[in-house]
Amino acid sequence: MLKKKYVLMLSLIIFVITGCNTNEQKVLESPYKKTEFMMGTVVTLKIYDEGKEDVLSLAFNEMEQLAGQIGVGEANSQIDQINTAAGEAPVEVSEDVFNLIQAGKSYSEQAEGSFDITVGPLTSLWHIGYEDAKKPTQEEIDAVLPLINYQKVLLDEKEQTVYLEDKGMGMDLGAIAKGFIADKVTQLLDEEGVTTAIIDLGGNIYVKGNNPSGKEWTVGVQDPFTERGQIVGKIEASNQSIVTSGIYERYLEVDGERYHHILNPLNGYPYENEIAGVTIVSEKSIDGDALSTLIFSKGLKDGLTHIEKQEGVEAIFVDKDQQVYITSGLDDEFELTNESFKLGNREEL
Repeated sequence: MLKKKYVLMLSLIIFVITGCNTNEQKVLESPYKKTEFMMGTVVTLKIYDEGKEDVLSLAFNEMEQLAGQIGVGEANSQIDQINTAAGEAPVEVSEDVFNLIQAGKSYSEQAEGSFDITVGPLTSLWHIGYEDAKKPTQEEIDAVLPLINYQKVLLDEKEQTVYLEDKGMGMDLGAIAKGFIADKVTQLLDEEGVTTAIIDLGGNIYVKGNNPSGKEWTVGVQDPFTERGQIVGKIEASNQSIVTSGIYERYLEVDGERYHHILNPLNGYPYENEIAGVTIVSEKSIDGDALSTLIFSKGLKDGLTHIEKQEGVEAIFVDKDQQVYITSGLDDEFELTNESFKLGNREEL
């Protein structure tokens, strides 16, 4: 039987070997596909179920609406409205935005402030990834640090309002927004009867069902030291989210020193530890999105320990010495394929 291989060359690589599928609903070898640029990244949706091409438009409409409500600088941004009204008045928001902020505050509590959704004044100061990115002065950093405090995000569930207590505060939900949106799209696909699909939000991947051969998807884990499309290894996955974050994705270089985009809200500077990249495997994409950022604050050893305590969540860490460490649930699932890397022993950390 002739076999075809399709490769998605983004933060993660998905290999599909097609064959005979045993699903009752016909699954296509060549999917319906749509790609757009939004949320600062390339977004691609592939649907393999025959007769479900119309769902592509429904899904992209959902994504565009949510991105508009969540994004900073968008015409209908409810986050902008909340930030503008900081210290003045609560702002009524949609149910989706309220749930997203509630989840973000919960993760901030879990991280004890080393991950904080009110980091907006700091990320705006550095603006890494944009043309006006700069290394701020110490005085500028010292001025915004007191404005970062997730505990001052007041949520009124009955009125569905959000209030930032101090003037000048600002939320930045970039660390969890794509994961939240990926989960909403997954929910929509369920409602529309889609059984087999790939959601790719530029580093946030969700593989739905099995591939057209009836087997699990093979997902390649991005090498954080090279351009997109190079991998360190691979795993098999079905109905799971795979989120990768690395310090070499977005950075600012000043006087020969590189500053990555994952900022520490406690001191105002990018985190400095041994982690170069981390991939989170989970059921919910918002969990993977938040955790891929949160554990940077903990470093390799504590990050591994933290994930081991999370039910239904696994992780792959790549350190700056090109050692790869995996959580125990992936011992029989992860395959190292790049000879430039070595599998580290987590017991020796």
